[in-house]
Amino acid sequence: MDDDRAQFLALYLTRFAAGFGYTTLLTLLPFFIEALDPSALEIGLFTTGLTIAQTIAVVPLAYAGDRYDKRAVLLGSLVVTVGAYVGFILVDSSAQFILARGLQGLAITGTGLMTLSLIGELSPPDKRANRIGTANAFRFAAAILGSVAAGGLYQRFGFDFVFTLLLLIVLPALVGVWLFVDRDETAVEGFAFTGLALNDRIITLSSFRAQYAIAVTMVRTWVAIYAGVEAARGGLAMGGLAVGTVVAAEKFTNMLFQPHTGRLSDRFGRARFVAFGGTAYGLVGLAVPLAPTLAGGIVVPEGIPILSGFPPVFFALVGLNALLGIADSFREPASMALFADEGAEDGGVASSFGIRELVWRPGSMLGPMLGGYLMTQVGMAWVFYVGAATALTGVAAFLLVGTHLFGRDYLSSW
Repeated sequence: MDDDRAQFLALYLTRFAAGFGYTTLLTLLPFFIEALDPSALEIGLFTTGLTIAQTIAVVPLAYAGDRYDKRAVLLGSLVVTVGAYVGFILVDSSAQFILARGLQGLAITGTGLMTLSLIGELSPPDKRANRIGTANAFRFAAAILGSVAAGGLYQRFGFDFVFTLLLLIVLPALVGVWLFVDRDETAVEGFAFTGLALNDRIITLSSFRAQYAIAVTMVRTWVAIYAGVEAARGGLAMGGLAVGTVVAAEKFTNMLFQPHTGRLSDRFGRARFVAFGGTAYGLVGLAVPLAPTLAGGIVVPEGIPILSGFPPVFFALVGLNALLGIADSFREPASMALFADEGAEDGGVASSFGIRELVWRPGSMLGPMLGGYLMTQVGMAWVFYVGAATALTGVAAFLLVGTHLFGRDYLSSW
């Protein structure tokens, strides 16, 4: 196996291990709540503790990666991951669980930033989006497998077995990075965030990404809510298996398409893929509340037991969520590669991805609050209308800011 291939495989495995652990913990969260009987404040910290740790960790970890050695930071993050999983095995109180979640947040941020930074740095520009898309496909595969397997494994074998399995997945990733990923020698003097924050391309991308974060958080979250809650609250009242299948459809198509759409954006230009993917996501998002109407034209085949138990609206919603995954697959690797392009050019790939992460945070926190208000005050459909609209206004801002800074032909030039 050549050195480059071994490096990328080790990084892809790390991406898979981190994604599997994140999804597994998310799936097991209700069971931890039942086992630990936390207070209302502690339940909130079960989730926000992770988010706070992730947000605090972005700047120092990205700085360390650019200033010193991304491989060393990645190895340290994987060691913290191991510590977090051991901590979850030993947890017997809510305070200990919150501490373990905080460690997990630090580990997720470190592994995410460093794997993407190393992939972006090691890849030539004409293969960068394809390799980032391939790494994301490993993450989506882990998310699908983790969401399907975690609950069943816990109910059959308990917490200790699940976290032992997570350790058995993350340890080969740690060994793979240690053995096969070269030491990073692209140390950057100074604080790379300062220059990159004023970079015209990153400003243009951020004008889109800040709004798109609201769109994705609202639409992606409320597709599952829409599928599962009772009809009296505006939902479709589907069962657990149906809701899980609907959610998995978006992850599956995203996983399937990202390596290919990434390759296409390497070939034909990244900016137009961001604009196309964002527009498509907004238009499909607007159609989600129309699932019952679209289901009127669907005929469920008879004689196939696994299908006959689902109503036509289930197939309509699966199809729409699958289309959301395809739309996002055009946007994500192209957007990531653009951030990597700018970081590589200015000598701060980790800082570039750090800015990308920070730009996402406000919208990802505002989206659920706005969605909850719209659902309770004006109706479930308005969550999708407003969420989809922010994707479209994000594309509009991307086009306007890009045209102002780079001219009318900028979509075809980067």
